[in-house]
Amino acid sequence: MTSHSRPYTFDRVVRLLIGCTIFAFVIWLLDILKDVLLPFCVACLIAYLFEPFVQFNRSLLNLKGRIGAIFVTLFEAILFFGILAYFCVPSILKEMHQLADLLRTYASSEVSIKYLPPELHEYLKSNIDFEDLAMTLMKQDFKSIMDKGLTVIHGGVHVILGMVAWLIVFLYVIFIMLDYDNLMRGFKYLVPPRLRPIAYKVGNDIKESMNHYFRGQALIACVVAVIYCVGFSICGLPLAIVLGLGTAVLFMIPYCQYLSIIPVTIFCLVDSVDSGVHFWTQWWECMAVFMVVQVVADLILTPRIMGKAMGLNPAIILLSLSIWGSLFGIIGMIIALPLTTLLLSYYEQYIIMRNDKEPPAERKKEVEAIKDMSELPFEDGSD
Repeated sequence: MTSHSRPYTFDRVVRLLIGCTIFAFVIWLLDILKDVLLPFCVACLIAYLFEPFVQFNRSLLNLKGRIGAIFVTLFEAILFFGILAYFCVPSILKEMHQLADLLRTYASSEVSIKYLPPELHEYLKSNIDFEDLAMTLMKQDFKSIMDKGLTVIHGGVHVILGMVAWLIVFLYVIFIMLDYDNLMRGFKYLVPPRLRPIAYKVGNDIKESMNHYFRGQALIACVVAVIYCVGFSICGLPLAIVLGLGTAVLFMIPYCQYLSIIPVTIFCLVDSVDSGVHFWTQWWECMAVFMVVQVVADLILTPRIMGKAMGLNPAIILLSLSIWGSLFGIIGMIIALPLTTLLLSYYEQYIIMRNDKEPPAERKKEVEAIKDMSELPFEDGSD
């Protein structure tokens, strides 16, 4: 087989060193400017998420420009989150105060639950300050929220700079959404002409993969959030809405929704002391909610919304979450599946499928070599 690799000449080595130096300089510069670039990146993400709604409002209202559709979209978003806060925040605050009373009762009482060792209660009481946690929950009301908001006026430079940063994010969102098409076209023109075919193909594949995964997974998370909130409320679990919404957010990352079983178990334990509800009865009811959500998601929501599954082995999924999570944190865990699927697809397309294009004689030699190796006897070291 003929080798077509380029020799490493002095000129090529110098160019590689210069390229590595430029790459390291860019990484160093991004690390310095990360606080300045963060608002812009957040605004780009928000504009990307709102773009389908802008296009929908534009076609629904027959608007020629983007300005009207953008402000209609922002108004709808503010109205939606405002109504959600109006109905959810009072209920959440009320449940916080009830949970504070339950925590005080649990901290001051002797607990004995069948099939649970007393050492578990001692471990929880020695490692969790339930009194301090109860005081924190009792202080959460509208007045404390307003006091925290008023600290912007006399809370120091850092608070004011933080508010200014969020104001800059809001301005970024408007400006990016106003010129979204031109910005996307401008980013494409930044790619050198000789690299555009492969760069455009990779960019389009990443865009389609991310759009398909995130929007589908977000819709599934919204549906399971309702099921979790209703199910936990029926079970009588404290902070049912908060736990339901938090578990639905974790649902965006495969298998991470089961991490919420730990706080669910602790809340069942605390609730069983004061309300008289049997711990195991309430706990198994909550586990039934998890099982119902998993069945609905696997058999109904994922096939209908996501279409064909990602097609990854569970072991590969866990490995992918570990690798991307260690590289980019929580964001890496969220983008792990679509990027891993895309990389495996590229590997199959450009590495494995390329071997099928080799001459028949070369493929025949490889097959015969593999066959000869498989027929070799294993040496056990004995004479």
